[in-house]
Amino acid sequence: VQLQASGGGLVQPGGSLSVSCEVSGGTFSRYGIGWFRQVAGKQRSYVGSITANGGNTYYVNSVKGRFTISRDNAKNMAYLQMGSLKPEDTAVYYCTAENPESRQYDWWGQGTQVTVSS
Repeated sequence: VQLQASGGGLVQPGGSLSVSCEVSGGTFSRYGIGWFRQVAGKQRSYVGSITANGGNTYYVNSVKGRFTISRDNAKNMAYLQMGSLKPEDTAVYYCTAENPESRQYDWWGQGTQVTVSS
């Protein structure tokens, strides 16, 4: 299973940005998708996730109400829409797929940089 994140960039505080994740090499509709982020020198942290059928989404408290995770199983795509961005949201954002056998995030994309700065 391969994941490719794209869409990062530079945005001003208060702005919006969407990041996409294309998944290939497996059966996308079987995988829960997670989003994580990592600041240089710190551990990767959970941002949110969406279940395989898209019926449920979960978010870390710091992004609730500002970020929205969605997916399109027909296109093998997952999305992270970010709004009301803050400088502390600056990080490399990763998408990951949950292996239905291990129930672990076994497959990861390469990450895309999101920078929130004026």
